[in-house]
Amino acid sequence: MEDKTNVMRILDKKKVTYRCHTYEAKEAVAGMEVADILGQNPRAVFKTLVTVGKSGEHYVFMVPVDRELDLKKAAKCVGEKKIEMIKSKELLPLTGYIHGGCSPVGMKKAFSTIIDESVQNQENIFFSGGKIGCQIETTLEGLLKVVRVNTGDICTD
Repeated sequence: MEDKTNVMRILDKKKVTYRCHTYEAKEAVAGMEVADILGQNPRAVFKTLVTVGKSGEHYVFMVPVDRELDLKKAAKCVGEKKIEMIKSKELLPLTGYIHGGCSPVGMKKAFSTIIDESVQNQENIFFSGGKIGCQIETTLEGLLKVVRVNTGDICTD
């Protein structure tokens, strides 16, 4: 039996249907490599990025692994003048997750979360299961049962 992560326990509690995909990873694997390992379209595999706005508020953005977050579009989407990525060393104390295993589900605090609008073209989506080597597959509707997520145009063109 697999060890359940907090992400899986939260999904189970809310009765969300999901599938856990595990793979060998000695260290953080780039998103495109994860999509390749899973045999999935990179547009369906989302990376979780944590930012801080000029106001000091933190925001979580989910973008397909083959795309980049457009910081100007992202700032506009959340009503900030400017946002920037948090420093890697700030990730664990802020979210409870390490780089490469950061999930939008089960963070220490509920942050405003935006997923790229391209998610609407995907039947199923993949995101970190809360540790390196673990990806969760579910639907956008499943994710919405456990995290308040809005969609927006947040990727570079």
